[in-house]
Order: sequence, then C-alpha cells, then structure tokens
Amino acid sequence: MNNIDQIVKEIIAAVRKNGDQALLDYTNKLDQFQIAKNNLKFSAAEFAAAEQNISIDLSNALKKAYNRVRNYHLRQMPKDDFHEDLEGVKTGWKWYPLQSVGIYVPGGLASYPSSVIMTATIAKIAGVKNISLVMPCPGGKYNDAILVAAKICGVENIYKVGGAQAIAALAYGTESISKVNKIVGPGNAYVAEAKKQVYGDVGIDSIAGPSEILIIADESANPEYIAYDLLSQAEHDKLARPILITDSELLARKVEAYVAQIITKLKRYDIANASWQNNKVIKLVKNKAEAAKIANQYAPEHMELMTNDNQYYIDNISTAGAIFIGSYTPESIGDYMAGPSHVLPTYGSAKFSSGLSIYDFLRRSSIIECNKLAFNNLAEETILIAENEGLECHSLACKVRK
Repeated sequence: MNNIDQIVKEIIAAVRKNGDQALLDYTNKLDQFQIAKNNLKFSAAEFAAAEQNISIDLSNALKKAYNRVRNYHLRQMPKDDFHEDLEGVKTGWKWYPLQSVGIYVPGGLASYPSSVIMTATIAKIAGVKNISLVMPCPGGKYNDAILVAAKICGVENIYKVGGAQAIAALAYGTESISKVNKIVGPGNAYVAEAKKQVYGDVGIDSIAGPSEILIIADESANPEYIAYDLLSQAEHDKLARPILITDSELLARKVEAYVAQIITKLKRYDIANASWQNNKVIKLVKNKAEAAKIANQYAPEHMELMTNDNQYYIDNISTAGAIFIGSYTPESIGDYMAGPSHVLPTYGSAKFSSGLSIYDFLRRSSIIECNKLAFNNLAEETILIAENEGLECHSLACKVRK
C-alpha cells in the first residue's frame, strides 16, 4: 500500500469513528482553517455576501452557463416504457432519480464555479432531492462565485470541508453531513483515492486522473490557436498532457514557436511549463488513418479537430470524452458555455466510460408482468432451463402455477 493509500485509509477510518470532530481536526490541520461545528455549513449570510462580492457580469455569465447546461441535459432525459409482446408478456423499464448526491468542488489551486454548474444542474434536472456540496477552504478562503453558482443551481447545503475527509463524510455520514447515494466531481490525488476506497459503500462517477487534450491538425490549421489550446490544458496541472497529432512538420514547428512566446507570460507559468516540458507529445503522422489510430489509443478527455476533413475523424475515432470541431470551438467553450458537462473521463478511461450526464443521477428498474396466459407461454422453457441448471425450486415455482 503506497503512502497516499495509507493516509486516506486512516482519514476515512477517523471520520467513520469520530464524525464531525474528525472533519474539524483535519480541516484545521490540512487546510489551516480553524472551524467550529456550527460553522461547517455555509450560512445564508455568507451566500448573500458572495452575491454582493462578485460582479453583475460574472453573475450573468454563470446564469447563462447554467441555462445552456440545463437545456442540453434536459434533452437527455429518458422516457419510461411498458410494452406487451405477442405472447402477452408485459415488459418495460422505469427511471428513478437517486435520492441523494454529494458533489465535490475543488477549492485549492483550482477553484471552479463551473464545476458546480456542470454537476449540480444535471442532478437537479434528474430529480435528485438531496444534494450536498463539499469544498475545501484553505486558510478559510473560498471563491464567492462557487456559492453564487450553487444558488443559481438551487443547492443550499454547502460544507467548508474538502479532501479525503469530505469524501468519507459524504460516504458514511457525520452529525452534520448526511450520507449520500453517490459522489461526483473532480479532486486531487487524495480525493481520487478516497473515492476509490469508498466505492461499493457509495456510488462514484469516476476516479479522475491527469487531464489531457489531444489536437489533430493539418496545414490548414492556425498554429497560434493550437498553441493557446494546448496551454489551456497545461495550465490545469503539472501532470496534464497536451498532445498534438499532425501530418505537417511546418505546423508543428510553428506551434512550438508560439508556445515558447506565450508560456512565459502566463500567470500559471510554473504549472503550464512543467506540463509542457514533461508531458507534451507532438506526433508527426503520414496520413489520417494513422492519426485516428493513435487518437483511439490515447482515448483523450478532450479532442479538438482542426483539419480539412473533420468528418473523417468523427467517423473513425470512438474513444474521445468530448470532441470539439473546427477552429472556433476551443476546449474553453466546452469547459464553460457549450452545454455538455465538462466532467469527462481522463487518462484513457474514455475507452470504456463517458462524460457526466443525466444517466449518472438516475437508476432504472426493469418491470415484468405476466397474466395466466402469458405465464403459460413461458413456463415450459423456464422449467427446462431451470432443471438443466439444477435449480429445483426455480422449476417447482413454475410447476405449481400450471
């Protein structure tokens, strides 16, 4: 067991044993934030102050983002179904919202009100009644826009705790924080490990790894746009992976030249430069088929297409978390305003999973109904299979009804 595994295991055990007191102790120790039990939850006064502290323009931008995310995910809502087949058997399904959801919002180096909108909005649309949001407040500081975004989404239960201890509180409950059915939202390595360890006792969306962007471009693309888009991912995290695939050596050289000009001027230079120097990939390919093959192997969180034949890649790449088409669709638009949730599968997990959607906050029950005639139409075959499997009472349960 590595160091993070063990630390997280101990934190979870402490929260399960000591509840709120463990939250207070870890918040004081890890976030340097002395907090009292009666101050774990943000108050109405703190919500009101947050609304006063951000600009009207930012508030309106958050509302616009909320409306776009809401409208997009409303279109995903599935319908119940009930059907009677030719043998008289009625089968179908019914969708139910989860009863409760916990949302983790980063609050350290990365403090994102957009993450509230990209998670809470969808949970609300699905019909989740009880939503709890947790957020670390290092040194007692937090981003007012997160509270405003939460209010726009209709979320009132926000707690000033983060890290593995917050995940444990959501998974098992404390005196102040109720246990939830599922936990969603990105966090650091300790949060990811905590989600991994509590999975099974509670549902999770995914275990987030380093973020990535993969851009496929040809000679028609604007190298300055590409440079900014690659760095927009690099500035997230020192472990982020900016990847360019192109059949143009000249374009690749121009992109690197633009990056060299831009990167030293960034406020998050240290983070972006570490990502760029350590994790960048610039891959020259011979043709579109090779580019698509490599992209499918990477299964990137974000994929941008800036080529003369974007449709080819849409048809031949099946493992991207989100696809951004054309020179005027930077990842930034998807992160904030386009509509689909920006919570996406990372580090190659798009091979087997999808971005956060309405389905993450719903569960489905199968429904089956037989009358006497329908039962008789299925009973003999059921008996044969049950007896072949050696399950006597399965067979007898049908025979007694004949």
